[in-house]
Amino acid sequence: MFHVMFLEPRIPPNTGNAIRMVAATGATLHLVEPLGFDLSEPKLKRAGLDYHDLASVVVHPDIDAALESEALVSSRVFAFTAHATRWFSEVEFEAGDVLLFGPEPTGLPDEALGHPRVTDRLRIPMVGGRRSLNLSNSAAVVTYEAWRQQGFAGAE
Repeated sequence: MFHVMFLEPRIPPNTGNAIRMVAATGATLHLVEPLGFDLSEPKLKRAGLDYHDLASVVVHPDIDAALESEALVSSRVFAFTAHATRWFSEVEFEAGDVLLFGPEPTGLPDEALGHPRVTDRLRIPMVGGRRSLNLSNSAAVVTYEAWRQQGFAGAE
Protein backbone atom coordinates (compact mmCIF):
# COMPACT_ATOMS: atom_id res chain seq x y z
CA MET A 1 0.00 0.00 0.00
CA PHE A 2 0.99 3.64 0.23
CA HIS A 3 2.96 5.58 2.82
CA VAL A 4 1.60 8.96 3.91
CA MET A 5 4.26 11.06 5.60
CA PHE A 6 3.65 14.18 7.67
CA LEU A 7 6.79 16.22 8.31
CA GLU A 8 6.59 17.90 11.72
CA PRO A 9 2.78 18.01 11.99
CA ARG A 10 1.48 20.61 14.43
CA ILE A 11 -2.31 20.30 14.63
CA PRO A 12 -3.57 17.23 16.52
CA PRO A 13 -6.98 16.90 14.79
CA ASN A 14 -5.32 16.83 11.35
CA THR A 15 -3.15 13.92 12.41
CA GLY A 16 -6.15 12.26 14.06
CA ASN A 17 -8.08 12.55 10.80
CA ALA A 18 -5.12 11.09 8.92
CA ILE A 19 -4.99 8.16 11.34
CA ARG A 20 -8.61 7.43 10.52
CA MET A 21 -7.92 7.77 6.78
CA VAL A 22 -4.95 5.37 6.78
CA ALA A 23 -6.96 2.86 8.80
CA ALA A 24 -9.69 3.04 6.14
CA THR A 25 -7.31 2.71 3.17
CA GLY A 26 -4.65 0.36 4.50
CA ALA A 27 -1.93 2.98 4.08
CA THR A 28 0.75 3.65 6.71
CA LEU A 29 1.11 7.05 8.35
CA HIS A 30 4.68 8.15 9.03
CA LEU A 31 5.10 11.06 11.44
CA VAL A 32 8.44 12.86 11.37
CA GLU A 33 9.48 14.61 14.57
CA PRO A 34 9.35 17.02 16.13
CA LEU A 35 5.61 16.73 16.52
CA GLY A 36 3.65 19.77 17.64
CA PHE A 37 1.67 17.66 20.12
CA ASP A 38 1.79 14.56 22.26
CA LEU A 39 0.39 11.44 20.59
CA SER A 40 -1.82 10.84 23.62
CA GLU A 41 -3.44 14.29 23.28
CA PRO A 42 -7.26 14.14 23.60
CA LYS A 43 -7.90 16.15 20.38
CA LEU A 44 -5.83 13.64 18.42
CA LYS A 45 -7.64 10.67 19.92
CA ARG A 46 -11.06 12.28 19.39
CA ALA A 47 -10.36 12.98 15.70
CA GLY A 48 -9.08 9.43 15.17
CA LEU A 49 -12.05 7.98 17.06
CA ASP A 50 -11.61 4.26 17.58
CA TYR A 51 -9.34 3.80 14.56
CA HIS A 52 -6.02 4.10 16.41
CA ASP A 53 -5.79 0.34 16.90
CA LEU A 54 -6.64 -0.27 13.23
CA ALA A 55 -4.08 2.17 11.81
CA SER A 56 -0.42 1.68 11.04
CA VAL A 57 1.44 4.70 12.43
CA VAL A 58 5.24 5.00 12.63
CA VAL A 59 7.13 7.87 14.27
CA HIS A 60 10.60 8.82 12.99
CA PRO A 61 13.16 11.17 14.58
CA ASP A 62 13.87 13.01 11.31
CA ILE A 63 13.23 12.83 7.57
CA ASP A 64 16.50 11.03 6.80
CA ALA A 65 15.73 8.28 9.29
CA ALA A 66 12.23 7.97 7.86
CA LEU A 67 13.33 7.71 4.24
CA GLU A 68 16.18 5.33 5.11
CA SER A 69 13.89 3.00 7.07
CA GLU A 70 13.57 -0.52 5.72
CA ALA A 71 9.96 0.04 4.61
CA LEU A 72 10.79 3.17 2.58
CA VAL A 73 14.39 2.81 1.41
CA SER A 74 13.43 1.89 -2.17
CA SER A 75 10.18 3.88 -2.40
CA ARG A 76 9.49 6.79 -4.70
CA VAL A 77 8.85 9.99 -2.73
CA PHE A 78 6.35 12.60 -3.91
CA ALA A 79 6.52 15.95 -2.11
CA PHE A 80 3.32 18.01 -2.12
CA THR A 81 3.55 21.78 -2.36
CA ALA A 82 1.31 24.55 -3.66
CA HIS A 83 4.38 25.81 -5.54
CA ALA A 84 4.82 22.77 -7.80
CA THR A 85 3.89 22.96 -11.46
CA ARG A 86 2.80 19.34 -11.91
CA TRP A 87 -0.60 18.10 -10.73
CA PHE A 88 -0.81 14.94 -8.64
CA SER A 89 -3.30 13.50 -11.14
CA GLU A 90 -0.55 13.35 -13.78
CA VAL A 91 1.34 10.64 -11.85
CA GLU A 92 0.83 6.89 -12.11
CA PHE A 93 1.19 5.97 -8.45
CA GLU A 94 2.62 2.61 -7.44
CA ALA A 95 2.13 0.61 -4.28
CA GLY A 96 4.85 1.60 -1.82
CA ASP A 97 5.04 5.25 -2.91
CA VAL A 98 5.59 7.88 -0.21
CA LEU A 99 3.23 10.86 -0.19
CA LEU A 100 5.09 13.60 1.71
CA PHE A 101 3.24 16.57 3.23
CA GLY A 102 4.58 19.49 5.24
CA PRO A 103 3.48 21.07 8.50
CA GLU A 104 0.57 23.39 8.89
CA PRO A 105 0.59 26.27 8.00
CA THR A 106 3.98 26.58 6.27
CA GLY A 107 4.15 23.45 4.10
CA LEU A 108 7.33 21.64 3.23
CA PRO A 109 10.54 23.60 3.79
CA ASP A 110 13.09 23.94 0.98
CA GLU A 111 15.40 21.31 2.53
CA ALA A 112 12.60 18.73 2.37
CA LEU A 113 11.53 19.75 -1.14
CA GLY A 114 15.16 19.47 -2.27
CA HIS A 115 15.85 16.21 -0.43
CA PRO A 116 17.77 13.83 -2.73
CA ARG A 117 15.13 11.13 -2.21
CA VAL A 118 12.28 13.31 -3.53
CA THR A 119 11.19 11.87 -6.87
CA ASP A 120 8.91 14.75 -7.85
CA ARG A 121 7.08 17.78 -6.49
CA LEU A 122 3.32 17.73 -7.01
CA ARG A 123 0.35 19.97 -6.33
CA ILE A 124 -3.37 19.63 -5.86
CA PRO A 125 -5.30 21.98 -8.17
CA MET A 126 -7.25 24.84 -6.59
CA VAL A 127 -8.95 27.94 -7.89
CA GLY A 128 -6.79 31.07 -7.93
CA GLY A 129 -6.14 33.10 -4.82
CA ARG A 130 -6.14 30.16 -2.42
CA ARG A 131 -3.05 29.29 -0.36
CA SER A 132 -3.59 25.64 0.45
CA LEU A 133 -5.92 22.88 1.54
CA ASN A 134 -6.17 21.43 5.03
CA LEU A 135 -3.38 18.90 5.66
CA SER A 136 -5.58 15.89 6.37
CA ASN A 137 -7.85 16.73 3.41
CA SER A 138 -4.85 16.98 1.09
CA ALA A 139 -3.51 13.64 2.26
CA ALA A 140 -6.93 12.02 1.78
CA VAL A 141 -7.39 13.42 -1.74
CA VAL A 142 -4.04 12.08 -2.89
CA THR A 143 -4.20 8.76 -1.02
CA TYR A 144 -7.60 7.93 -2.48
CA GLU A 145 -6.44 8.81 -6.00
CA ALA A 146 -3.36 6.62 -5.60
CA TRP A 147 -5.52 3.79 -4.22
CA ARG A 148 -8.06 4.26 -7.05
CA GLN A 149 -5.25 3.80 -9.55
CA GLN A 150 -4.51 0.46 -7.88
CA GLY A 151 -8.13 -0.63 -8.33
CA PHE A 152 -8.90 -0.04 -4.63
CA ALA A 153 -6.93 -3.19 -3.81
CA GLY A 154 -8.20 -4.78 -0.61
CA ALA A 155 -11.42 -2.74 -0.48
CA GLU A 156 -14.73 -4.38 0.33
